[in-house]
Amino acid sequence: MKLEENWGRLGMKSEFIAKPLSDLADIQTGPFGSQLHKEDYVQTGTPIVTVEHLGKKKFTEQNLPCVSDTDKARLSKYILRKGDIVFSRVGSVDRCSYVSDDYDGWMFSGRCLRVRPLSEIDSQYLYYYFTLESTKKFVRGIATGATMPSINTKFMGEVPITYPPIEVQCKIASILSTLDDKIELNNKINKNLLEQMQALYKAWFVDFEPFGGVRPSNWNDTNIYAIANIIYGAPFASKLFNTDGLGKPIIRIRDLKEQAFVTFTTEEHPKGHLIQPGDIVVGMDGEFRPYIWGNEPAWLNQRVCIFENNRPQGKAFVLYTIKPLLNKIEQTQVATTVIHIGKKDFDAFEIILPDEATLDSFDSITAPMIEQIVNNRLQNKRLEILRDTLLPKLMSGELDVSDIDL
Repeated sequence: MKLEENWGRLGMKSEFIAKPLSDLADIQTGPFGSQLHKEDYVQTGTPIVTVEHLGKKKFTEQNLPCVSDTDKARLSKYILRKGDIVFSRVGSVDRCSYVSDDYDGWMFSGRCLRVRPLSEIDSQYLYYYFTLESTKKFVRGIATGATMPSINTKFMGEVPITYPPIEVQCKIASILSTLDDKIELNNKINKNLLEQMQALYKAWFVDFEPFGGVRPSNWNDTNIYAIANIIYGAPFASKLFNTDGLGKPIIRIRDLKEQAFVTFTTEEHPKGHLIQPGDIVVGMDGEFRPYIWGNEPAWLNQRVCIFENNRPQGKAFVLYTIKPLLNKIEQTQVATTVIHIGKKDFDAFEIILPDEATLDSFDSITAPMIEQIVNNRLQNKRLEILRDTLLPKLMSGELDVSDIDL
């Protein structure tokens, strides 16, 4: 039976047990500074996870430090195993990631806590239990320190865990992880597609490989407006912003990376523009990165702009043309607080415009890739909503999975 056919089944609540985390898992703080200093980190070796690398279930793998084989052997009790859960010990103490096969054998740093479930509790069930808003609220509540909250093994061990029999735990974890696995698969597909388009763009329009390594003579030097129209966000009144879902979502710079709906507004601005799935969006303060929008329509706030492709299927060409231009501005700007970009900078963007036939060929290859990326991102948003809706219902027993055969 398909999972989708079971998600709506309601039944009697399973027999749940409540115990403190200390009865269900081994909890350990990472190595203290006296045991391992930042100076001991190396370029290659065993990755060591810090607070900055805790993401949504998976670790963020950018700029991972490593430890040498000697230090790994010396600090072997801090080696992660599949099924461990790694928490932030300071700051956002409710953040955690799950140790999958990919991270087995990695290590964790002193600003982290490692929770290793015992046989009575399923490791993925426990991870998802800690993603419940009620659990995160409890963890934040027992943390000490007003400016920089922190939590230790004793306090973490006091977190109450409510759980059904192990076979029910495994079913709950399987339902939720199936959704997360599909989201992760879509992300991997999108990453691969972006890399393919980047490589193709470089081969054709930077290295000129199809043209014998020489720029064709019929390609013209022109400005950015030959390929794109730039649409600027409107100055919506911040006093009308809300986080209660009233009105329509509005996208600010801080929302671009996760492409999540955080802020809403009831205002209908006369110069307002709705960002659409597939639009190429750029923040104009702090960092200047182009994003392919992969969520539902939303208002475009000021200091956010869209590079609207003039050619019907020319999104990829616009994306990879503006990417290095934006990066150059970001790298060369100097400011005491936050760097900015604006129309004057865009007006100075100089590009090479290939002939129509070459652009048509490039568009025919890349347009389906852009479409798939957008569809995958839209699907991920729906899967995230479904997962987050199911999570409290499954964890509370409101949705009974005991008779479901997975």
